[in-house]
Amino acid sequence: MTNITAKTAEELIADLRQFTGSEVVYRHSLGMLRYTEGVKYLAQTTQCYWLLDAIGSYQHQLQSNARLRELQMWHLVVKDESGTLICEEDTDIEVLRQSIPYTDFLLPEITLYLAQKVLMLPSEY
Repeated sequence: MTNITAKTAEELIADLRQFTGSEVVYRHSLGMLRYTEGVKYLAQTTQCYWLLDAIGSYQHQLQSNARLRELQMWHLVVKDESGTLICEEDTDIEVLRQSIPYTDFLLPEITLYLAQKVLMLPSEY
Protein backbone atom coordinates (compact mmCIF):
# COMPACT_ATOMS: atom_id res chain seq x y z
CA MET A 1 0.00 0.00 0.00
CA THR A 2 1.18 3.48 -0.80
CA ASN A 3 2.12 5.53 2.23
CA ILE A 4 0.36 8.87 1.84
CA THR A 5 1.22 11.64 4.26
CA ALA A 6 -1.43 13.14 6.51
CA LYS A 7 -3.41 15.92 4.88
CA THR A 8 -5.67 18.64 6.08
CA ALA A 9 -9.28 18.66 4.94
CA GLU A 10 -8.53 21.63 2.68
CA GLU A 11 -5.59 19.85 1.04
CA LEU A 12 -7.69 16.74 0.47
CA ILE A 13 -10.53 18.74 -1.09
CA ALA A 14 -8.05 20.46 -3.42
CA ASP A 15 -6.52 17.11 -4.36
CA LEU A 16 -9.92 15.53 -5.07
CA ARG A 17 -10.91 18.40 -7.38
CA GLN A 18 -8.05 17.42 -9.69
CA PHE A 19 -9.77 14.14 -10.60
CA THR A 20 -11.92 14.79 -13.65
CA GLY A 21 -11.98 11.38 -15.23
CA SER A 22 -10.45 7.99 -14.81
CA GLU A 23 -8.46 5.97 -17.29
CA VAL A 24 -8.33 3.06 -14.86
CA VAL A 25 -11.23 1.44 -13.04
CA TYR A 26 -10.59 -0.79 -10.03
CA ARG A 27 -12.76 -3.72 -8.99
CA HIS A 28 -14.02 -3.76 -5.41
CA SER A 29 -13.41 -7.00 -3.52
CA LEU A 30 -17.16 -7.60 -3.09
CA GLY A 31 -17.45 -7.65 -6.88
CA MET A 32 -20.66 -5.59 -6.96
CA LEU A 33 -18.97 -2.36 -8.01
CA ARG A 34 -15.89 -0.80 -9.51
CA TYR A 35 -14.31 2.53 -8.61
CA THR A 36 -12.27 5.27 -10.22
CA GLU A 37 -8.79 6.61 -9.57
CA GLY A 38 -10.27 9.50 -7.58
CA VAL A 39 -12.15 7.15 -5.26
CA LYS A 40 -9.03 5.01 -4.89
CA TYR A 41 -7.07 8.12 -3.91
CA LEU A 42 -9.76 9.09 -1.39
CA ALA A 43 -9.77 5.60 0.13
CA GLN A 44 -5.98 5.42 0.36
CA THR A 45 -5.56 8.93 1.73
CA THR A 46 -8.29 8.71 4.37
CA GLN A 47 -8.18 4.94 4.96
CA CYS A 48 -11.92 4.81 4.23
CA TYR A 49 -12.08 1.48 2.44
CA TRP A 50 -14.90 0.79 4.91
CA LEU A 51 -16.96 3.37 2.98
CA LEU A 52 -16.51 1.45 -0.26
CA ASP A 53 -17.38 -1.76 1.61
CA ALA A 54 -20.57 -0.19 2.99
CA ILE A 55 -21.69 1.05 -0.43
CA GLY A 56 -20.80 -2.28 -2.03
CA SER A 57 -22.67 -4.24 0.61
CA TYR A 58 -25.98 -2.57 -0.33
CA GLN A 59 -25.76 -3.22 -4.06
CA HIS A 60 -27.58 -6.55 -4.10
CA GLN A 61 -30.46 -4.99 -2.15
CA LEU A 62 -30.67 -1.87 -4.33
CA GLN A 63 -30.58 -3.61 -7.72
CA SER A 64 -34.32 -4.30 -7.54
CA ASN A 65 -34.92 -0.56 -8.12
CA ALA A 66 -34.43 0.18 -11.84
CA ARG A 67 -33.57 3.83 -11.19
CA LEU A 68 -30.81 2.82 -8.75
CA ARG A 69 -29.26 0.41 -11.25
CA GLU A 70 -28.33 3.46 -13.35
CA LEU A 71 -27.40 6.08 -10.72
CA GLN A 72 -27.04 6.28 -6.96
CA MET A 73 -25.94 9.31 -4.98
CA TRP A 74 -24.14 8.48 -1.74
CA HIS A 75 -23.62 11.08 0.97
CA LEU A 76 -21.49 10.63 4.06
CA VAL A 77 -22.07 13.29 6.70
CA VAL A 78 -19.74 13.32 9.72
CA LYS A 79 -20.34 15.15 12.97
CA ASP A 80 -18.74 14.60 16.38
CA GLU A 81 -16.83 11.50 15.18
CA SER A 82 -19.99 9.71 14.05
CA GLY A 83 -21.53 9.59 10.65
CA THR A 84 -24.59 9.03 8.56
CA LEU A 85 -24.40 7.32 5.19
CA ILE A 86 -27.32 8.13 2.90
CA CYS A 87 -28.20 6.76 -0.53
CA GLU A 88 -30.51 8.75 -2.79
CA GLU A 89 -31.98 8.40 -6.22
CA ASP A 90 -30.98 11.17 -8.62
CA THR A 91 -34.25 12.90 -7.73
CA ASP A 92 -33.13 13.45 -4.10
CA ILE A 93 -35.39 10.65 -2.89
CA GLU A 94 -33.69 8.95 0.05
CA VAL A 95 -33.70 5.18 -0.25
CA LEU A 96 -31.57 4.20 2.71
CA ARG A 97 -29.75 5.58 5.71
CA GLN A 98 -27.08 3.94 7.85
CA SER A 99 -25.81 5.26 11.15
CA ILE A 100 -22.05 4.98 11.68
CA PRO A 101 -21.30 5.09 15.42
CA TYR A 102 -17.64 6.10 15.01
CA THR A 103 -15.52 7.43 12.18
CA ASP A 104 -12.33 9.45 11.95
CA PHE A 105 -13.11 10.40 8.33
CA LEU A 106 -11.25 13.64 7.59
CA LEU A 107 -14.02 15.58 5.83
CA PRO A 108 -17.31 16.73 7.36
CA GLU A 109 -19.10 15.39 4.30
CA ILE A 110 -18.54 13.83 0.92
CA THR A 111 -20.75 12.81 -1.97
CA LEU A 112 -19.98 9.93 -4.30
CA TYR A 113 -21.89 8.81 -7.39
CA LEU A 114 -22.42 5.22 -8.38
CA ALA A 115 -23.21 5.29 -12.09
CA GLN A 116 -23.61 2.00 -13.92
CA LYS A 117 -21.78 0.18 -11.12
CA VAL A 118 -18.77 2.54 -11.10
CA LEU A 119 -18.22 4.58 -7.91
CA MET A 120 -16.78 8.03 -8.63
CA LEU A 121 -16.23 11.50 -7.29
CA PRO A 122 -18.71 14.13 -8.51
CA SER A 123 -15.89 15.73 -10.56
CA GLU A 124 -15.42 12.41 -12.37
CA TYR A 125 -19.08 12.01 -13.31
